[in-house]
Amino acid sequence: MDQLAALLDGPRARGAFLLRALLDPPWSMRVEDQAPLTLVGVVRGEAWVVPRDGPSVRISPGEVAIVRGPDEYVVADQPGTTPQIIIGADQNCTTLDGESLYQSMDLGVRTWGNSADGDTVMIVGTYAMETEVGKRLLDALPKLLVLPGGPLIGLLGAEMVRDEPGQEAVLDRLLDLLLISTLRSWFADHEAPAWYRAQSDPIVGKAMRMLHNNPAHPWTVASLAAEVGVSRASLARRFTELVGEPPMSFLTDWRLALAADMLREPGATIGSVARKVGYGSPFALSTAFKRVRGVSPQEYKVG
Repeated sequence: MDQLAALLDGPRARGAFLLRALLDPPWSMRVEDQAPLTLVGVVRGEAWVVPRDGPSVRISPGEVAIVRGPDEYVVADQPGTTPQIIIGADQNCTTLDGESLYQSMDLGVRTWGNSADGDTVMIVGTYAMETEVGKRLLDALPKLLVLPGGPLIGLLGAEMVRDEPGQEAVLDRLLDLLLISTLRSWFADHEAPAWYRAQSDPIVGKAMRMLHNNPAHPWTVASLAAEVGVSRASLARRFTELVGEPPMSFLTDWRLALAADMLREPGATIGSVARKVGYGSPFALSTAFKRVRGVSPQEYKVG
């Protein structure tokens, strides 16, 4: 597992909010849900994303916008259309006066809008929870980007109106695939973070995958170097050059990011989390966690 996969791993990435929107102009929605990540794909027509800061961006059919929260933004038929709808916490939809629009704009299974034959058809997917692991990836992205989404947008749109057993899992995975393919395209054409580029290196990439996949192992630079077939000094030098930090510093950051996410899971204890991420005792995890994050695991867990 790498950090791109880890963004979508675990219960916090599942059960994303998904909606198909059918709209006739004029329409405009101010999104105030503070979600960490939202995808907006256009199947038919066009839409504009108007961020609080920065230029408006047009989304054409077959394209997908990735919007990073928590700042509010507007999605509209045209940049100048005045918002008539507010999307708030938990995807509550209201008028500007606070009147609920949930029932009046309900058009069927996961479908919502002001017209059953709307000129614009959009797919909206919202990841409501942010993980510490995923934050590393999202911080490398601009607050708004638009890229081709390919056939996955049409496939997701077709699946959203189906109401069959297991459909939520199907939709979650399709949304994940759309997000991953879009992020891969972005990083292929733009400046990717050092750790992302390093994953393609035959030596450092292999070492990173070992650390990612087995953080509980008692790794040392020497044991990691032996696994990838190079000298300790060679691995330390190459890893630091490509990733921007030594292997053991990278491992510590990875372990603590995983620990932070695990601590928020129901029933998690500091002892159980410590064992899963490679610390020999709750005390050892607590010491490292507080040194790096400034709070104890217990304070973080209840915070």
